[in-house]
Amino acid sequence: MTFQPSQIASKRMRAFFAGIVLALGTLGAAHAQNILVINEETILTESQVGQHIASQLEVIGREIQTELEAAAQPLTQENEALQAETSALSQDAIQQRPDLMQRIQQLQQNAQQLERLRRVRQQELVATERQALQPVLQTLQTVLQELVNERSATVLLDRSQVVYAADSIDVTAAVIERLNQRIQTTPVTRVRAPEGGSGNGQ
Repeated sequence: MTFQPSQIASKRMRAFFAGIVLALGTLGAAHAQNILVINEETILTESQVGQHIASQLEVIGREIQTELEAAAQPLTQENEALQAETSALSQDAIQQRPDLMQRIQQLQQNAQQLERLRRVRQQELVATERQALQPVLQTLQTVLQELVNERSATVLLDRSQVVYAADSIDVTAAVIERLNQRIQTTPVTRVRAPEGGSGNGQ
């Protein structure tokens, strides 16, 4: 399986920016709106802290991948063994062999358990990224509010929400510069689901 943490983070950032847009949008009802635009994906991928989080998540993702491959190895070996033993047998002949049927059923159960484990590990990665982003989003909110105040903006939009925006109203570079000045790294600690848990609480 392949993890793509940046997609997870993008969704988290999009929800955050949507809240900022809603908060600022109400201010422009009584007068002409002064609009600013940012590129949330660029902020995430080009800021120092965004790159730090991405690199750490890649390490954790590889760790999870190694764990899943190790868990899958016995299943792969048993599957190959069963195929070798049953290749010359008909379905009826296999069903007449309780030992083979038991092994097949056990293999199916183990495969289901492995899939549940895969889902839990994916949810752990999501929770890890969510936790790592919290201090970043707090700092980012401060930076955005500063720029909004300085430029008397009433609306802040992401470029994905507009068809066209002049470069003169795009403050992405300014956001990244200020974000880099205030936060370069943040703890990225793997969140682990409770043993035996399904991970649905993440």
